[in-house]
Amino acid sequence: MAIEIGRISAIFRYPVKSMAGQAIDDAKLGWHGLDGDRRFAFRRLADGGGFPWLSAGRLPELILYRPVGRDPKAAEPLPTHVRTPEGEELELRGAALRDHVSRRHGSDVELMQLKHGIFDEAHLSVISLATIRGIEREVGMPMDCRRFRPNVIVETLDDELFLEDAWVGGTLVFGPPESGAAVAVTMRDLRCVMLNLNPETAKQDPTVMKTVVRMNENTAGVYGAVVRAGDLFVGQEVWLRRE
Repeated sequence: MAIEIGRISAIFRYPVKSMAGQAIDDAKLGWHGLDGDRRFAFRRLADGGGFPWLSAGRLPELILYRPVGRDPKAAEPLPTHVRTPEGEELELRGAALRDHVSRRHGSDVELMQLKHGIFDEAHLSVISLATIRGIEREVGMPMDCRRFRPNVIVETLDDELFLEDAWVGGTLVFGPPESGAAVAVTMRDLRCVMLNLNPETAKQDPTVMKTVVRMNENTAGVYGAVVRAGDLFVGQEVWLRRE
């Protein structure tokens, strides 16, 4: 049985891992997340470990780089350039951007493209607008939703804080309950230091993460695995189905 829980309020795609996201009105949800999401990342050449990707946890200013443009030859929406924090547009695959990021990081990096994306836990992250607003009230300052790095924000019919926790084990369906894109909710979203970063300035404020730790064991939102591909768009109905 499927129960309507709300509508999509916003959709975000992150073409380059840890760089700024793109707010979009619609997207195709495939087996490896939103088309064009996290298909690129910079690899730290000096790190031979299991997680060599450069993230904003190591270089906060990375979130100020903005992927732009559209590659007409790509099968999915991929950027052609990146706008640096200084406002210069550099080719995504060019040596100038690689060198620019390397200098800021203080060590050499190289751009990698992975066909199936580069994800920390799962292919899609979802959070409710009610949870974001509840954290905002507790912190006592305006809360830019981009701090949470969501793919999908849901404006729920119920304004209960952290109600996403109850979705774990169920399936979110976007659009018609019997045929819409579907995501199995696998786990709560355990937050990292990126939550503390102002998306416009990269300035850190540890109050945000400390608040989420205190309120909900440092989790806000959920992760999911795609079980049925389809289309997403802002304003689309969202259903929760439990077997």
